[in-house]
Formats: sequence, C-alpha cells, structure tokens
Amino acid sequence: MAVTAVADVTAGPTVGLLPLVALGPAFAGLTGGPRRTALIGLLAVVLCLALGRYDGLFPGRRGTTALVSVVGVTAAGLVAAVMRQRREAELASVRSIAEVAQRVLLRPVPRTAGGLSAAVSYTAAVAEARIGGDLYEVVTFPGGVRVIVGDVQGKGLDAVETAADVLGAFREAAHDEPDLAGVSARLERAMNRSLDGERFVTAVVAEIREDRSVALLNYGHPAPLLVHADGTARFLTPPTRALPLGLGVYGAEGPETLTAAFHPGDQLLLYTDGVSEARDGRGEFYPLDSRLHLLRVDSPERALDALHRDIVEHAGGPLGDDAAMLLLRYRS
Repeated sequence: MAVTAVADVTAGPTVGLLPLVALGPAFAGLTGGPRRTALIGLLAVVLCLALGRYDGLFPGRRGTTALVSVVGVTAAGLVAAVMRQRREAELASVRSIAEVAQRVLLRPVPRTAGGLSAAVSYTAAVAEARIGGDLYEVVTFPGGVRVIVGDVQGKGLDAVETAADVLGAFREAAHDEPDLAGVSARLERAMNRSLDGERFVTAVVAEIREDRSVALLNYGHPAPLLVHADGTARFLTPPTRALPLGLGVYGAEGPETLTAAFHPGDQLLLYTDGVSEARDGRGEFYPLDSRLHLLRVDSPERALDALHRDIVEHAGGPLGDDAAMLLLRYRS
C-alpha cells in the first residue's frame, strides 16, 4: 500500500494505480485474522480517499470505481479470514484427536525391558494427521522380551484399524503363548478373521531370550539389522520368503524361525520400508548398512534421532511413506 501510494503520487492520476491499494486487505485476508484484515481495509479506504482527492478523481467515475474495489476486496478478505480461522480450528481439533488415537494405538515403549534398552522413532507420511499404518510394540514375558514391528498395506483409517487389530492380538499372545510359534499362530488367526480380500500386514516378530539369542519370524518384512559390539553388522535375512500376515488362507507355509546370537553391547534395529525405501533425488535407496556410525552414540534415543535426521536429509525433505524404527540395545 505504501509503494502504491508513492507510485501514484509520483506518476500522477493518468497511470491509474489507485485500485492497487486493494492489495493490502487482499493479502491481509490470506495471512491475518479478521481484526487485522478489517484494520488494514479501513486504512486502505482512507488511503484511497486521500489519494483520490489528491489526484482530483472525486467526484468521478474513476475514483468511485477505485473506492468500490477497495471496499469489495476488504469484504472478501474478511470472509476469507473468518473461513480460514474456522478451518484452522477444525484442523487443530482433528490433529489433537489423531494424537490421542496415536497414543492409544502406539503406546510408548518401555525404556528398559529385561536386559535391553529400547527406543522408537515414528514419522507418519501425512504429517498433519500424525498417524499412519506402521506399528510396533515391546512386551516383557517370563522368558525374555517379545517385539513386533509391522506395516499395514494401504493408508487411512482402514490401515489404522488393522494396525489396532494386529497390536491387540500380539499384546495378548505375547503374554500367553509359551513359544514364538504360538504367537505366530495367534496372529494369523486374528488377521484371517479381521482382514478382507487381499489386504495384508508385513511384520517381524522377534523374541530376545535369556540365553543371549534372538529368534525372528519374518512375514515379508524388511530384514532387521543386527549390529555387534565390535562394529560388524549383518541383516537377519530369513532363509525363505514368507507371505505377510493375512495371506495365510492361501495355504502357504508360515515363516521359518531364524535364530542369532545377541550379546551385551549388541544392537537390533527393526524398521519399516519407509526407512529402507527412502529415495534421494537420483532415485537411490537409503544406504542403511553404511550408516552404522550413527548408532554408536550413548543412548538409543539419540541414535534414532540422528538416523532419522540422516534419512530426511537423504530424501531431501519429508518422507513419502510412514517410517517406524525400533532400536533394542543389549546393555553391557
């Protein structure tokens, strides 16, 4: 508005810059609240009247047209500001509900479980919703610790509902079943009851035992990364591929149990494909196996924070898929 006033005084009335004063309330309606928009609109009307009289446009058609334009744009800006504030309030309400649902569905994992330290990182692809279809849980049972990390096919409320079904079945089975095969059978039965059509859930179910070993069942999920205390690492890839949860009705055999040593000082990173399939500008996947140095900090939480920042930097911005990471560290 100031630039328009200076330009109008400098160029004179023949150029016709007076209607540009309406840009003030127009931008105010897009960025500010109703009160701020009304004040700037009132200032624009006063400025339009002053410049019109200075240019000798009142009374006259050009002056009247400019004044009507400023008043009309101010009214439209007020309406836009009110509607935007209402939408922002609705969005804040939806986000608060999503956060509550997230806390109910994905409860905070215990910082310690048996001889393990645990930390989790979760980023939903839809940042405004703060909730997605990835899932994780850590449960202590008499024989050690059982964990699950999974990824529900699809997005939206259906994926959240399926994630709730998986976690509910796992939390119950992890306490009750004496072995990992029993947990697997309970999960398959629960998914066969709740999933329709070709929907499925990829997941890794792990059991950290008191004999310093870890047993894994992999349902078509990215292989966990085992990092030893001496700095060496390997992906715990299953010997044969197994179908995801929910597809057992097609008669395929379940996953084979994979067992590995898990000693004090070792770390086990479980994650979803939002991590391993994060791409940079050239389309290259995130090189997780070359980022082991990020896991050598003093706490699992700081290690996952550093790894998450590195993934976002690799992708060059927000991730295109939900990304969950669960880090288990065997305390020395």
